Amino acid sequence: MINTFNHLSAISVIVLGLAGLVFGILFIAQASSAEQAIADEIAPLTIAEVDPSYDAVKTKQMALAMTEEPQIQAGQAAPSTMYNYLTVQMASLGLAKTNIGITGVVRTSGIINIIVGLGLILAGVGLFKKGRSVA
Repeated sequence: MINTFNHLSAISVIVLGLAGLVFGILFIAQASSAEQAIADEIAPLTIAEVDPSYDAVKTKQMALAMTEEPQIQAGQAAPSTMYNYLTVQMASLGLAKTNIGITGVVRTSGIINIIVGLGLILAGVGLFKKGRSVA
């Protein structure tokens, strides 16, 4: 009875490890395809250029906002075309930065799942062998 319980526990741990391994591989594959989709969407800009571009646009937009915003808030002027352009560009680059960050998190989660899955598989095999040696 105890030996059967040990075998079932070992098999359950191995199955959970295999599930973790499979999900880890799927997460890494999804992160890679998402990263490629982001790269296609932001072309000709590269992924490495997103952060510096965002920072440059933000600096320009903030400088322009300092001069235009008081008049806009007072209702004395409308936002300039450049102000609107920089605001939209900053928002778009910010979304690209967020998406790039999320793909990194998904990739890291995949790697962690693979490591945990392998650990569970090894633990399950160890439990299985321990259960056989006790019997």
